[in-house]
Formats: sequence, structure tokens, C-alpha cells
Amino acid sequence: MSKLNLIISTFFGSGYVSKIPGTFASFLTTVLLYFCFEILNFQNLIFIILFFFILLFYAFYAVKDSEKMFKIKDPKEIVIDEVLGQTIPLIFIVYLNQNNKTSLDLEVYYFLSFIFFRFFDIFKPFPVSYFDRKYKNFFGIIMDDLIAGLYSVIIIYLICLKF
Repeated sequence: MSKLNLIISTFFGSGYVSKIPGTFASFLTTVLLYFCFEILNFQNLIFIILFFFILLFYAFYAVKDSEKMFKIKDPKEIVIDEVLGQTIPLIFIVYLNQNNKTSLDLEVYYFLSFIFFRFFDIFKPFPVSYFDRKYKNFFGIIMDDLIAGLYSVIIIYLICLKF
């Protein structure tokens, strides 16, 4: 089971690939979900959200288990938190598109979601910084990225209102 937890926590080993594993995992997530949602046209929001929550709850367990294998807190190889955080605005884009709330090309929204998520994940405005500092464990590893994803949703929504 620990092997599976490590595979999930590192997003199938992508956490080992780059010197910037969080950015790489976010970019990979954006590309994979664009392919699934827009090219393969898999847009069943109920299933997508259900799958997201299953992965989220499993990720808490997987990260808690995998974290023990590394000698530092919040190891850079654990990137499932970036995958989850980046997924939040991408699901929102599917929702917006299904409800005809997008006025820009979809690729622009995907690009912006990547940029905004990375911005909030790197610069950690409150409460992202709170979870990053206060919880030096599996909970904090995941929660700061979820909040960064929610901030990205807010900005994307404001862009939709503006255009």
C-alpha cells in the first residue's frame, strides 16, 4: 500500500521529474485535464466532482503515509497537492463553459487558471500562508493548495464578469 501511496503522492512519479516539480505537476494537470475535458469531451460534472473528492480524501491518507519516506517536511516530490489545487479552477472552467459564461477562448481560461494557481501557490497570500505555516504535515501540504485553487476560481470568475 505504501508503494501506491507514493505513486499517488508523487503523481505517478512526476514529482521527481523536474527542478520545479510543483509547477511541472500543475502544468501536467492543466494539459491532461484540457485533453480530457475539451478534446475527449468528458464533461460530466457530477462524476468529475465525485472523482475529485475521492482523490482528495485518498490524497490525505497517501500524503500522510508517503511523507514518512522523506526526511523533510513538505517534500517537493509530493505534488498531488498541486494536482488537486490546479484541478479546482479547471473544474470551474468546465462549469462556466457548460453554462455559457465564458466569453474568451477556453484555452485562455486554462492558461489563466495555471498562471493564477501558480501565483497563489508560490506567493501564498492569507489564508494560504496560514495553512502552509501552521500545519507542517499532510493536512497543511494539501490545504494550502486547495485555498490557492479557490483563489484562482475567484479571479477567473471576476474575469468572466468583466468580459
